[in-house]
Amino acid sequence: MKLSLVVPCYNEEGNIAEMNKAIEKAFSGCGFDYEIVFVNDGSTDNTYKALCEVYNNSTQNIKVVNFSRNFGKESAIFAGLKESCGDITAIIDADLQQRPEIVLEMVRILDEDSETDCVTAYQETRKEGAVSRFFKNGFYKIINKFSDTEFVKNASDFRAMRREMVDAVLDMEEYFRFSKGIFSWVGFNTKYIPYTAEKRFSGETKWSFGKLFKYALDGIISFTTLPLKLATGVGLITSMLSIIYLIVVVIQKLFFKIDVPGYATIVVLVLLLGGIQLLCLGIVGEYIGKTYMETKKRPIYIAKKILDYKDKNRIDRS
Repeated sequence: MKLSLVVPCYNEEGNIAEMNKAIEKAFSGCGFDYEIVFVNDGSTDNTYKALCEVYNNSTQNIKVVNFSRNFGKESAIFAGLKESCGDITAIIDADLQQRPEIVLEMVRILDEDSETDCVTAYQETRKEGAVSRFFKNGFYKIINKFSDTEFVKNASDFRAMRREMVDAVLDMEEYFRFSKGIFSWVGFNTKYIPYTAEKRFSGETKWSFGKLFKYALDGIISFTTLPLKLATGVGLITSMLSIIYLIVVVIQKLFFKIDVPGYATIVVLVLLLGGIQLLCLGIVGEYIGKTYMETKKRPIYIAKKILDYKDKNRIDRS
């Protein structure tokens, strides 16, 4: 199999049929075999029903992985990569913002340049508000400054990888996954190409500002110990300031006969120090919590059912 197309799906019932048509149209006459691996990430609408219809009626090689519940896009990507069998595996969203025609361009680049292991698409211009742009720029600046792994700005999961790179990614079976970091961490020669995101064919984006913010925090915690270092720094600075203030109070009392500040100052200091301690404990708790979950060795996903085109096309010789 030349190419595997991994398509994570969550509440995309209105996009499945059109996505399948777009792939069939784009790859018509491409000259090589390909398969489509749809992963239904515990959708609450009729996404699975739409996937079953496509599986039963389409002439393309289609595999459907149906999760037992919603495990998240990261798990869906991992499942799709695990179920893929192509020499090249591409990841593409189901909402048609990322066009299948660009995957053909990625495959062409990999065919022409044997030294390139991965082709990743990035958005040169993003249609988003100033607040979102500010936080995204801040995320890339922070994580690139304090992490050993390089994160290319605006690089997406929309990419095509050779089998060697896919196998390397699958070897990293960590429960809390941050694919952008994992793709960079495993190395391999990557070429970045620009693309323009189209308008969603149907439905609304699943990524709210809150979810994006949490996703960014997960990435920082997964690929840098910066928060722990900040907690240590805050603790040291607070301790030093406390010692300095203690010396000042003692000098005022012994040499200048100045009364020690009273109730209001004590309350403010207690609340300030208590808040700093709780913040530092919370940061440490985030790392301990993730470590605790990793030690449980729970599966990254649970597949309730897998529909495989190989089973559909198999001839019963009994």
